[in-house]
Amino acid sequence: MPDTSARIEKTFPAAWGAVLSMTLCVAVLIASEFMPVSLLTPIAADLQLTEGQAGQAISISGLFAVLTSLFIAGLTRNIDRRQVVLGFSALLIVSGTIVAFAPNYPVLMFGRALLGMAIGGFWSMSTAVVMRLVPEKDVPRGLAMLNAGNAVAATISAPLGSLLGDYIGWRGAFFFVVPLAVLALVWQMIRLPSLPPCRRHAQGNVFRLLGNRQVAFGMTAILLLFMGQFSLFTYLRPYLGTVSGYSIPALSLALLLMGLAGVVGTWCISRLLAEKLYPILIAIPLMMAGIAALLIEFSAYRWVVAALLVAWGFFGTAAPVGWGTWLSRVLRHDAEAGGGLQVAVIQFAITMGAAIGGLLFDGAGWWSPFLLAAVLLTGSSAIALAAWFEWENGDATETA
Repeated sequence: MPDTSARIEKTFPAAWGAVLSMTLCVAVLIASEFMPVSLLTPIAADLQLTEGQAGQAISISGLFAVLTSLFIAGLTRNIDRRQVVLGFSALLIVSGTIVAFAPNYPVLMFGRALLGMAIGGFWSMSTAVVMRLVPEKDVPRGLAMLNAGNAVAATISAPLGSLLGDYIGWRGAFFFVVPLAVLALVWQMIRLPSLPPCRRHAQGNVFRLLGNRQVAFGMTAILLLFMGQFSLFTYLRPYLGTVSGYSIPALSLALLLMGLAGVVGTWCISRLLAEKLYPILIAIPLMMAGIAALLIEFSAYRWVVAALLVAWGFFGTAAPVGWGTWLSRVLRHDAEAGGGLQVAVIQFAITMGAAIGGLLFDGAGWWSPFLLAAVLLTGSSAIALAAWFEWENGDATETA
């Protein structure tokens, strides 16, 4: 096994306040990203668009998140990481304000593109920054805190957007998150210490990392994991409503329970990552593959479906924490470039999984994206097993 004793040197104590401030920012980022899901109709009506055009406000943020994550490490390699994080938090405030007051479609899309830049940049830096804020043994806990913010925001963003949209309009719903973003920025300004750039690995090309077999295995497993997860997750609402016969209130409750289970799962599984990292990376997609298959088999049994969704949330939400911990070990001295590559892979996987799942849902039937998910998730587990073998028996140190 490669030596894991090396560590990015820390000159300050664990900064949990800074991690919490980043968690709030993550929650606002994710809420902003997914809030349009429940507001497409009023956005389209107000700006005289089709709902398909309004839906592109989600797509463009994903596109700019990918582009930003690929290049941000190289473009900002000589800048204090504190300033970079604060800059992306400020960009979130600007984006929310522009979207809330957008007079037309181009301005709306511009605001959403800025949001994508904030998402891609912030997430690509998050693992590397957490590694420098807390001791190595606490990195899984720190990443779990960020992902808990992600899970909570993903759970409440759509229903909250719908509720706010009914009372204060879609513009008010988007502006609602701006004060929270301001709070996150001020909190970070107070708690986030100076983080001078690390001089090692100054190259900006993140794709060079794929020359490391361990990284190639890991990124492939991540790709299959998120493709599988979102080929199923994207179509849960029509599955629950039309196949399992859930009412709207029951459907909302089931999705809420799934999100809350994700918070619990993140907390529980993060406590095991220090000692059982690779077994967990192998087991999570395998469990999710089994759940996907069972959702097909027991689609008519509502209580069984509800229990399976809770299990899906418990395991699925914790997966990013596991792979973030993996990144902090395999690329401990190049975590920024690795984080950028990881975010790009995840965003691409989400897009591809949702797109292919949609084609199958319409063309072959509701069950087909669930079967695709089971196959892709099983493949992710197999590749994670190969990565474990490589780690134990090969030279898994980072590329030069």
